[in-house]
Amino acid sequence: MPTADVLVIGLGAIGSAALYQAARLNARVIGIDRFSPPHEHGSSHGETRITRRAIGEGREFVPLVLRSDEIWNELEHATGRTLVTRNGGLVLASPDRPGRHHGSASFIQDTIAAAREFGIPHEVLSATEVQHRYPQFRLRGNELGYCEPTAGYLNPEACIEAQLDLARDAGAQLLFGETVTAIRPAKHTVEVETDRAIYSAAHVIIAAGPWIPTLLGRKHARLFRIYRQTMYWFAFAADHEPYAPERFPIFIWITGNEPRDMMYGFPAINGAAGGVKMATEQYESTAHPDAAARNVTPAEVSAVHREYIAPRFPDISDRCLRATTCLYTVTPDAKFLIDNFGDFENVCFASACSGHGFKHSAAVGEALARQALGASAMVDLSMFRLQRFSRSRSY
Repeated sequence: MPTADVLVIGLGAIGSAALYQAARLNARVIGIDRFSPPHEHGSSHGETRITRRAIGEGREFVPLVLRSDEIWNELEHATGRTLVTRNGGLVLASPDRPGRHHGSASFIQDTIAAAREFGIPHEVLSATEVQHRYPQFRLRGNELGYCEPTAGYLNPEACIEAQLDLARDAGAQLLFGETVTAIRPAKHTVEVETDRAIYSAAHVIIAAGPWIPTLLGRKHARLFRIYRQTMYWFAFAADHEPYAPERFPIFIWITGNEPRDMMYGFPAINGAAGGVKMATEQYESTAHPDAAARNVTPAEVSAVHREYIAPRFPDISDRCLRATTCLYTVTPDAKFLIDNFGDFENVCFASACSGHGFKHSAAVGEALARQALGASAMVDLSMFRLQRFSRSRSY
């Protein structure tokens, strides 16, 4: 029976970070994933993920992204790879559409408040100022714009790959194509059974993304909802140069007051041939990770262009170059859920995303690894514990 100080289940955003951080602390580490990460079956793929420092979802997230930024820089230095591009970010919303987005009552105002509280460089722009600076956007004329120069985008596949490579170099054992079927905690060790073998470890970190409800069991599964999301790369109807990274920011555009009433997008990171990536979010129907439809239908492509893109970006055609899906694991308050499993302090889990987790993942993974190994914490995760739902009647 193989033994380890730390065994990590799931090697996506959080898991790859936890594995790397545990390995660099000289622990005996095993990482298990049912696929071969980075892969397209979960929540950490698609070339780009937004990173921003003023977090409209809540001030408690800001220390996580600030620490993650330090780790991304360390990883870039260690690997020589470009993991983050800071081309600036823009949040747009109208006064009558503040947006209840990811648990926020007014996403843009909460973003501005976070920037002011933490001293994050930013500008608040009128619609006229936004239109002058970024003529690519077709505005109604009453929008408010939050502009953050240190925002940008991460390459999720490269981030995961870099951390897995460094973990392997530090002695971690990586097991791909292996599915965990049972977790049996005891006082001093945890037994983990897969479809291939049985392992034992002093500590286990569960970071299985949309598969985490299955591993945690019914009591915890009621706190998670899995939603299928779609991402699109559309061709240009006109010159693509205005959408180059140095001229076009990442953006989040609040289009209404419901959680699904928003869109987000990125610059043309691969020139005209790669198109421009834009997406929305849906929370109407849940999915199971093993049964979620992976193909994006022509009807979905047509609808997102007609309803979201055509009214706002006249330079983008309705020709979709490619589309893919990903999965959100969402809690009742759209915040992270990070805690011990039951009464066992040697098993913890993190379902950290709720649709806005990748930019925080490096810090969360580090915190989980340090917790497992008894090292001092770099960030505080206490506000993400289960106890906040103890009085909820809905879950």
